[in-house]
Amino acid sequence: MSQLSVRHLLGIKDITEADIQLIFETADHFKEVLNRPIKKVPSLRDITIANVFFEDSTRTRLSFELAEKRLSADVINFSASGSSVKKGETLLDTVNNILAMKVDMIVMRHSSVGAPHFLSRHIKANIVNAGDGTHEHPTQALLDSFSIREKLGEVAGKKIAIIGDILHSRVALSNIFALQKLGAEVMVCGPSTLIPRYIGELGVKVSHNVRQALEWCDVANVLRIQLERQQGKLFPSLREYTQYFGINKKILESLNKEIVLMHPGPINRGVELSSDAADSGQSIILDQVENGVAVRMAVLYLLASSKE
Repeated sequence: MSQLSVRHLLGIKDITEADIQLIFETADHFKEVLNRPIKKVPSLRDITIANVFFEDSTRTRLSFELAEKRLSADVINFSASGSSVKKGETLLDTVNNILAMKVDMIVMRHSSVGAPHFLSRHIKANIVNAGDGTHEHPTQALLDSFSIREKLGEVAGKKIAIIGDILHSRVALSNIFALQKLGAEVMVCGPSTLIPRYIGELGVKVSHNVRQALEWCDVANVLRIQLERQQGKLFPSLREYTQYFGINKKILESLNKEIVLMHPGPINRGVELSSDAADSGQSIILDQVENGVAVRMAVLYLLASSKE
């Protein structure tokens, strides 16, 4: 298989295990390119990509922009703040105006669930979902699984605990889909108010005890508390959350094995992760950032190569 089964990357739910493996194999080649003295290839030199972000982003936007430039694509950056969106322009009108400038691909982040899916039904350009509300964030899940594969050799058969604010996290859902397609076991852990009521129906284990989750898993992927998405107070205080669900070096050292520690960022140090844990030898957080560029290069290259 040398081509993806889809024209858009809207979510992990829409792609196959073969698609994921193809992305990983392509990312392996691009990671080798990124370690060369000249870190650029001409693969997308005739392609124009627009990064259309309706929500704030640092890592994801920079990672996509760097991936695009490493592939020699022409890049347009759009931010909703200071744009005609503030004047009442619709999403479809905004994107169609960008496409009128002969743009080939759209990388989009939006606060509304399903926004990239809606666009995919109305425009011809390839679309990459860089996060839609609390729904999915497919490239984050791909780079997380790629990082686990790099660290442990394979994902199949491994036990992954996703710990933190599962309810408001698009990263959690995409990771669950990706890890299960690759043959891993998944557990979610957090306060009952931050765990979706029916998440067990996705075939994941559920725990409300962080030590139990850490003792069970091979890899802990720790998520931040998304206060900006919460409607009302879902736990007494950040201090109490840290007391019951925060992970520090002392807890890690008390386990009877060494686990791998991950975080999609941004980290709220001293809340879900202490600095001594985040900066420890068990952490592959910066590896995730590095792998994000290679994985996004692979996604962009494969989508640009796909036929209508």
